[in-house]
Amino acid sequence: MTKLTDGRRRGTLRIFMGYAAGVGKTYKMLEEAQELKARGVDVVIGYFEPHGRKDTIAKTQGLEIVPRRQIEYRGSLFEEMDTRAILARNPQVCLVDEFPHSNVPGSDRPKRWEDVQVLRDAGIDVLTTMNIQHLESLNDQIFNISGVRVRETIPDWVVEQADEIVLTDLTPRALLHRLERGVVYSPEQAERALRNFFREQTLVALRELALRQAAHEVEQRIPAGPLSASSLKRHRILIFITPDPRTAMLIRRAKRVSDFLDAECFAVAVQPPGVDSTLAPDDREAIECHLNFARNLHIETRILESDHFARALVVFARLNGITQIFLARPAERSWLPILSRSLVQKIVDLAKDMQVVIVSERETQHVRD
Repeated sequence: MTKLTDGRRRGTLRIFMGYAAGVGKTYKMLEEAQELKARGVDVVIGYFEPHGRKDTIAKTQGLEIVPRRQIEYRGSLFEEMDTRAILARNPQVCLVDEFPHSNVPGSDRPKRWEDVQVLRDAGIDVLTTMNIQHLESLNDQIFNISGVRVRETIPDWVVEQADEIVLTDLTPRALLHRLERGVVYSPEQAERALRNFFREQTLVALRELALRQAAHEVEQRIPAGPLSASSLKRHRILIFITPDPRTAMLIRRAKRVSDFLDAECFAVAVQPPGVDSTLAPDDREAIECHLNFARNLHIETRILESDHFARALVVFARLNGITQIFLARPAERSWLPILSRSLVQKIVDLAKDMQVVIVSERETQHVRD
């Protein structure tokens, strides 16, 4: 159990994870809450989204629900979890449905997962729910699988802080049967879902991702055994940050790999030296945006100054023991000198002692080991 700097115990985090709406995450969370209450634990519901599911709603019977906070935004009233009221109530355990939710503007914090951090800092244990498609590093894979760009995401490091992840599983066929029976959504919503996210091949792929993530989490929590020869060399990954819009995809992909390899990760940009840099203002802004995105994922960032981008990048890599360099594949006719084919080739030529990974939108190509 982690402790805060003032010595107080930090609340635990238990995530009920699934691969799609309707697999039973919230139901399982409420079942556990009822068991805790039966054992005399002080449990409250901080936020619950019923979606009209009668069986799930029935599981809330007898559990205290903290009223939601109403927030006015653009002339309409919205309801959000009332974090202040939960803190004042100070339960032992709080249930928080829909962990990845974005709060309406005017809330104390932009994201619900940030509210959960506040509850945990106050020593409150939290049970929460989320689907695998909301994990930030999987955003591009989810888009390739489903054709849907998920907008509400959670940084991987937040999920990695969980004390336990409980995979709530259901076969895609069984989930589709529940959808057809009206258990998950209303008939009109169900019909739309079947045409979009709830295609069977999409659900199969999402379920595989969820199972793989669960296996990874178990593996990460098993104490390491004696060092083997292959484990003596620690992986270190460098991501080349450029103004290219695909850099966000590159960051997510590299972060995913670094998590599975338990590798350190650096996001590095190179720009011409001096305040009168030849880099266009829009390019500077795009680079800073990508660096901020990397920082939000707890990736270390660096800005190097040099007129020789490839050389500066590879020298930094060598000095910092980098084993893999991740680059975005240049477009056929790249309008960015900072990401030209010649620059990528120079990096490949200079980094003879490292693995260079060139990432495209849909696949990863290992150029050379």
